[in-house]
Amino acid sequence: MKRHGKNYVEASKSVDKTKAYTAKEAVKLVKSLSKRKFDETVEVALNLNIDTTKSDQQVRSSFTLPHGTGKTKRILVVTKTKAEEAKKAGADFVGAEDMIEKISKENWFDFDTMVATPEMMVELGKIGKVLGPKGLMPNPKTGTVTTNVEAAIESIKKGMIEYRADSDGNVHAIIGKVSFDEKKLEENLVAFIKEVIKNKPTGVKGTFVKNISVSSTMGPGIKLDVQEYL
Repeated sequence: MKRHGKNYVEASKSVDKTKAYTAKEAVKLVKSLSKRKFDETVEVALNLNIDTTKSDQQVRSSFTLPHGTGKTKRILVVTKTKAEEAKKAGADFVGAEDMIEKISKENWFDFDTMVATPEMMVELGKIGKVLGPKGLMPNPKTGTVTTNVEAAIESIKKGMIEYRADSDGNVHAIIGKVSFDEKKLEENLVAFIKEVIKNKPTGVKGTFVKNISVSSTMGPGIKLDVQEYL
């Protein structure tokens, strides 16, 4: 059984486990309970009624938060055809086979997001087992495999996040920092929840979202009222 620190235990006492909070109430509580010396990340978790073994119940996409995540992402673009476009758009690293070799041979991962043009996907497939577990493999569903490299970089810099359901049907996402004002955090939170609900897979029947909770990096989960979004 996981043991929590004194700060976590104290913060948990302020959370009513029997209550389903509104987004506004939850954000206010998350901010008030954050007592750390660093600017904690605020995260949302949705538990979905899906069977991830079925192809028509997959949940994976990308979304640009209204107010970003508060984190600057380092972008690697792997391309043979759009290198100049990528550099002008502000990519941190640009290359082709040389970058793939660097990742493979040097275990290099000094980037947060990878964008690739379609012609590079065969080569990237060779290191898919390395990129996949780290959530770094480009995918057309998340907009990171594209010929419009400039637009992809712009979206990422504005606060685009990628999300996907894990094997238990849970979707996790960063929606900002504790230092964000309440209104911006609330708008990011609500926008993301609506984004996931909008992408309900066709194979899902009945209830889609079972539970939603929000928390800071080191704080307790605060349950949200799912009915607010139905």
